[in-house]
Amino acid sequence: MRWKTGRRSSNIEDRRGQRIAGGTVIKGGIGTIVLTLALAYFLGIDPMVLLQLQQGGGEPVAGEVYQPTPQEAELADFVSVVLADTEDTWRKIFRESGRTYEEPRLVLFSGAINSACGMASAAMGPFYCPADRKVYIDLAFFEDLRRQHGAPGDFAQAYVIAHEVGHHVQNLLGISNQVRSAQHGLGKAEANSLSVQQELQADCFAGLWGNHADRSRQVLEQGDIEEALNAATAIGDDRLQKQAQDYVVPESFTHGTSRQRVEWFKRGIESGDFERCNTFDA
Repeated sequence: MRWKTGRRSSNIEDRRGQRIAGGTVIKGGIGTIVLTLALAYFLGIDPMVLLQLQQGGGEPVAGEVYQPTPQEAELADFVSVVLADTEDTWRKIFRESGRTYEEPRLVLFSGAINSACGMASAAMGPFYCPADRKVYIDLAFFEDLRRQHGAPGDFAQAYVIAHEVGHHVQNLLGISNQVRSAQHGLGKAEANSLSVQQELQADCFAGLWGNHADRSRQVLEQGDIEEALNAATAIGDDRLQKQAQDYVVPESFTHGTSRQRVEWFKRGIESGDFERCNTFDA
């Protein structure tokens, strides 16, 4: 991916190295995510509930200034460029439809973080909190994605960021509230099905960003799309469940199968058409 000459975003909050007072710190990566999801599926718990390890509890504690390695510094720089590129893309798409795009903040953290959605562990992976309109990422996730799930590459990482920004777009458009309202009174399987549709739309929005970014700024290099598709495959519900417990429980899916995630990302990046990302009518 051609990114080094790109604009850097001013919407980055670097909270790496902060300790959380009164909070539970769980370190780990995507391998721990698999175990956590397996536990959630086994107990019949919505995995998002596990993000709220201590709702509202835990405050940042000042400590030593965080000193990133050169590799971490470059990765943080990369994240800033990708975020800026999503800003440029979505600002244009919103403007064309007569809307104003409100940019999200992106928080870099290490270990655990206190968000407006509760205390979150790095083990849960990147996430978007609609309550404070912020994307949260522990950069160690990208190493786990490469090492444990065989999904390396900068565009695979960009796909993850663009997916979380896709949730911000859903929040701005009122889609997230509509999904939450529709889930009230539904059974577990039906509510999970709506969650899957919401996640697949965020995948499509990530592809939509890739399409517009490449047409406007020629960011893609040979092999980039394959990297993103590989990442989408790696984090499908069926694949994660199979790795964790050697069988799958389709009614417990909350993000979609590997095949579904690949399909909707491809739809976005091949069409560049916002209307093609309506997973709820598919």
